[in-house]
Amino acid sequence: QVQLVESGGGLVQPGGSLRLTCVASGSIFSLSVMGWYRQAPEKQRELVASIGRGGRTAYADSVKGRFTISRDNTKKTVYLQMNSLKPEDTAAYYCNGGLGSTPEAIYEWGQGTQVTVSS
Repeated sequence: QVQLVESGGGLVQPGGSLRLTCVASGSIFSLSVMGWYRQAPEKQRELVASIGRGGRTAYADSVKGRFTISRDNTKKTVYLQMNSLKPEDTAAYYCNGGLGSTPEAIYEWGQGTQVTVSS
């Protein structure tokens, strides 16, 4: 069983930066492919970045070059560094993961952290 707690969101101006943190419980974190997802109002939740067990990363086209995902297995933590933020990045951000070879969201969703990009 893995529980997830996200933090680090807030209000930021366009062009600004935020660093999101997701702390996981459970011994299988290091075995999990982890991802950051976001959900804007009236839109479906989407995967924006993922990181494999060995650190291989992948990004949605909309955030490529601006967001960086990383993980620290000793701390059971996954991060999302977000730079050059745009108003369209406004959403609730969640982390999740799974034990397969591709990104999946099998754990119970946390409360998420709200990111608002506005001047």
